[in-house]
Amino acid sequence: MKWLQKWKDRKRLKQRQSTRQLMGIRKILPHGVAMPDGSLVFFLIRPDNLSVLSAEGIRQRVTALSNLFRAEEQVEILGLDSRESFQQNEAYYQTRLEEETTPKIRELLQKDISYLDEIQTTSASSREFVLVLRMEEQAALDEGSLRQKEKALCDHGISVRMADAQDMKRLLVSYYLHDADPKSLEDVDGERVVFHG
Repeated sequence: MKWLQKWKDRKRLKQRQSTRQLMGIRKILPHGVAMPDGSLVFFLIRPDNLSVLSAEGIRQRVTALSNLFRAEEQVEILGLDSRESFQQNEAYYQTRLEEETTPKIRELLQKDISYLDEIQTTSASSREFVLVLRMEEQAALDEGSLRQKEKALCDHGISVRMADAQDMKRLLVSYYLHDADPKSLEDVDGERVVFHG
């Protein structure tokens, strides 16, 4: 019975944790997040249109990325699907279509499903790549040092820019929720209720 009590205690503790605690984030920094074991600073990679580059141009991009990984010990790359997922909407329309008996409404539901498919097809290649640098929190707060790091990354032949607060929200939403609109998210748990209640 002790294990049951421990399980209940852990469950209660988890329910009292904030969203940031559940994600393992101590706080949001201007260009990253502070974790218990250090900080992560995010740099957004500006995508190149590889379809217009020559084979040599593509080779240079790959070489630049390889050189970056050799030169920077604490760099990681994060690939996110930055497009919105329409699966829940499509499932809803499909359910409605199966239930609906009126021909005109069925036709409209079919058009909605086709439209969602079209949007998903045209945005299928919306991937976002992010360079993540691990560093001490003090270094992650030093704006001048971070600008130098941004320039050093660009000197490797990779077009990047530091993530700002809105980028951070969008990246975390993409990573954890996949479908949510970052504009509707609160900076602090319960903020909407307290300030707009």
